[in-house]
Amino acid sequence: MYPADLVKPMREDLTNVGFKELQTAQAVTTALAKEGTTLIVVNSVCGCAAANARPGVNQSLQNEKQPNHLVTVFAGVDTEAVNAARELMVPFPPSSPCVALFKDGELVHMLERHHIEGREAGLIADNLMDAYNTHC
Repeated sequence: MYPADLVKPMREDLTNVGFKELQTAQAVTTALAKEGTTLIVVNSVCGCAAANARPGVNQSLQNEKQPNHLVTVFAGVDTEAVNAARELMVPFPPSSPCVALFKDGELVHMLERHHIEGREAGLIADNLMDAYNTHC
């Protein structure tokens, strides 16, 4: 588990723009079963989360259409919540960071680590905005 002081600014990259932190399996199950669209970010301390994932997700929220609900779990910290989220992301293998869009409780779009690592934040934002325009 990472120290709270280390992950605090990484959490705030998302919570400062409206993401709700989920720290239990029940919170994840409840959040992803909500009506409408829910974006969940599996946050991480890795460099691609800092350079690509979080900035890309934040840029994507400049889109006219957006998910109804924004939630996040933190890999290596919120273990119970991360495991619950990953179970709902099957058939995709566990990865962090990753970003998933659910609609009415059903997974409709997924960005795995290999879609994030080495890609500019703007490309990630574009990918997510396309998903919002289709599903939100």
